[in-house]
Amino acid sequence: MLICTGSQGEPRSALARIAREDHPNIVLETGDVVIFSSRIIPGNEKAINRLQNALVRLGIEIVTEEDHFVHVSGHPARDELVRMYQMVRPRVAIPVHGEARHLIAHAHLAEECQVQQPLVIQNGDMVRLTASGASIVDAVPVGRLASDGKGLLPLGGVALKDRRRVILNGSAAVTLVLHRQGRLAAPPAISLIGLVEEAAASAALPFLRDAAQRALEELPAGQRRDDDVVHDAVRRTLRRAIDERFGKRPLIEIHLVRI
Repeated sequence: MLICTGSQGEPRSALARIAREDHPNIVLETGDVVIFSSRIIPGNEKAINRLQNALVRLGIEIVTEEDHFVHVSGHPARDELVRMYQMVRPRVAIPVHGEARHLIAHAHLAEECQVQQPLVIQNGDMVRLTASGASIVDAVPVGRLASDGKGLLPLGGVALKDRRRVILNGSAAVTLVLHRQGRLAAPPAISLIGLVEEAAASAALPFLRDAAQRALEELPAGQRRDDDVVHDAVRRTLRRAIDERFGKRPLIEIHLVRI
């Protein structure tokens, strides 16, 4: 018998690799049995179904908690929590597992069990425990990080947000070469990346170059010497022009060179 990770369909788990037949040491054959000693965590249904279908295609028998008594939850039920509070009789209770509705319901249960101070916290809250009780005294940064090449990126950060935008809408790179007074030294150079097919992009470039040039020329002479103003005006104009022509809102990068 082998105990493997992967009961929730995690793609890099041992069981997922076995099902894909790319595990370096383990191969399952027709007639083997895989027991899912677990319940389906809400949100993982599709991943688990894909994993189980892959195993079935290999001729493997699947056994789940719906078929046989092969799983017992490690989470206490309400009556078991009541019994715990009756035995321990704590003065402070801080629920730390579950979503907001679970934490609040647990705090209410603790209060019903005569706990003096139920405290509901969120990720990042710093709690101080003293002889007089518990209190939230500070907060620390929290969040998920993604492994990216040789570094880490926050999942909610700008880099991954920009990548998602590029995936859905493509990107546009614009180079403006200006004299110091703000006059164009050459027509705007525009590259469309992942936005439309090459033929459509080539057909649209004259229209977009005209829009970028017009946005610059409509600025007062004094504002043309302000890089931030030029960036903003050209970006907004191109965003409208691309949306009008293609119905897309790509990531637009402006490169400004002054000579």
